[in-house]
Amino acid sequence: MHLREGGCHGHRTRAVTAPSGRTALVAGATGLVGSEILRQLAADQGYTGVRALVRRVPTGLPARVTPVMADFERLEQVAATLGADHVFCALGTTIRTAGSQEAFRRVDYDYVVALARLARDLGAGHFLLVSSLGADRRSRIFYSRVKGEVETAVQALGYPSLTIVRPSLLLGNRAEFRLGEVLAKPLGPLMPRRYRPVHVRAVAATLIRAAHEGRPGVRIIESRDITD
Repeated sequence: MHLREGGCHGHRTRAVTAPSGRTALVAGATGLVGSEILRQLAADQGYTGVRALVRRVPTGLPARVTPVMADFERLEQVAATLGADHVFCALGTTIRTAGSQEAFRRVDYDYVVALARLARDLGAGHFLLVSSLGADRRSRIFYSRVKGEVETAVQALGYPSLTIVRPSLLLGNRAEFRLGEVLAKPLGPLMPRRYRPVHVRAVAATLIRAAHEGRPGVRIIESRDITD
């Protein structure tokens, strides 16, 4: 079953409290979206355990979050610590930061698919992926094409539940300067809803709400339907 969010944008689905005993794993936990997911999960009593998959232990991890140090090239070495009911994946970089298209694809495709495959083998029932507005494996734009390809690859793994969010430009306290986001912020209210910047707080809240709801099949949430 493949569901796509749409319809009345003003409607918000009430979050369903997750049964006790669920565990969550967050990849990309030090990034803009991942760190916000961690913050919200740490305050969510529906989870008894929250782990952050990181290259190095960051400072200021929220209470109740356990760091798991790993080399994304060798995730199988820490497989024993990666089992979780829900896996939130906010891995991602930019071509500028990565240094090349090949290096970008390594992070945004190879690492994501490797994690999704291993987590599925370990029994995860719900994979929640942060993708991007315009993701399309047939796109002529390299960035959008890779995002579309990773969506397709993860869908092929057969998760009982797969949620994909496709946010537009992200708003939040980012460590690195991105001119496009600075310019877009004041213009946001004038943009069509599909293209308006969205705050990372809303992206994280939408993902966690989807995790609690646990709809079976593939669910794609477009940027216009991302809400706090």
